[in-house]
Amino acid sequence: MAVSGPASSSERPWSDPRKGMSSDNIKGLVLALSSSFFIGASFIVKKKGLKIAGASGVRAGAGGYSYLYEPLWWVGMITMVVGEIANFAAYAFAPAILVTPLGALSIIISAALAHIILRERLNIFGILGCVLCVVGSTTIVLHAPQEREIVSVKEVWDLATEPAFLLYAALMIATTLILIIHFVPRYGQTYVMVYIGVCSIVGSLSVMSVKALGIALKLTFSGLNQLTYPQTWAFTMIVITCVIIQMNYLNKALDTFNTAVVSPTYYVMFTTLTILASIIMFKDWDRQGAIQIFTQMCGFVTILAGTFLLHRTKDMVEGGSSLLPLFLSTSVTKYLIIEVLFHCSFNSTIFFNATF
Repeated sequence: MAVSGPASSSERPWSDPRKGMSSDNIKGLVLALSSSFFIGASFIVKKKGLKIAGASGVRAGAGGYSYLYEPLWWVGMITMVVGEIANFAAYAFAPAILVTPLGALSIIISAALAHIILRERLNIFGILGCVLCVVGSTTIVLHAPQEREIVSVKEVWDLATEPAFLLYAALMIATTLILIIHFVPRYGQTYVMVYIGVCSIVGSLSVMSVKALGIALKLTFSGLNQLTYPQTWAFTMIVITCVIIQMNYLNKALDTFNTAVVSPTYYVMFTTLTILASIIMFKDWDRQGAIQIFTQMCGFVTILAGTFLLHRTKDMVEGGSSLLPLFLSTSVTKYLIIEVLFHCSFNSTIFFNATF
């Protein structure tokens, strides 16, 4: 049955935040946690597949695709697809500010499995990093905004075509084209932020399209067919295009650079930009007070600290190292300088997924 006279997107009712987590938010939370488990497990398998393929053929970082013939890579890929499907569904039920930061839990899963299966020792700082990620994720879950109630994919399209989000999307697309055309050929093999920048900028746009498509499918399964709207298929094409670009540059980044640098930067910048995009497009903070927003940001910063600590100390010898030499090391200093300069130059440096 058609819905008559829907309210405008800006007037669409929200769930009452005083009633605690809504049923949709709980569904999104469970799906996001499941996604983190599958994706976290896939990281180790996928990385091993890339190494095996690179030993017998042209590495992905050098433009090769020999990993497509490696069964182990496909096992990791299938596991990752299952996780991404769960993640896709999570966005249909919960706001991006709740779902996206929970991706940090996949890092904990990877670290734990590497410790158990690959015999990679997890030192005390790594354990502390895991604890910080859990504390930060819990904080965000408890203070996340309620999901906007949407009855048509056309409402999502209206949100995506508002001037503020169109400006954001235009800036991101322009930055991506500049990176691909000018910086990838010259600096792709030298600076980690080039490959990951492309992947993550595109990733932030794909998350908005994934959420729109997820909402369309959820409404369709509930009896309100959204497949007849051209907006649904437009979002589908955007998702497909973005995923192809993401996979290409993600494989290049994983095969070229140390994951201890790639993973935390990737996660931090992608999550930051995705939250920004969601705030602009879906107006997640419109019905929240300053204290709730501040608490969410504290939770996010806690996750960032845990992610950084987990990855930057994973190769330290327990009992024989301190954090001070780590922060003062030449390699870390160079890395931070590059990051700051690149961010100031383009104003939209972004990074996507954490991986081992």
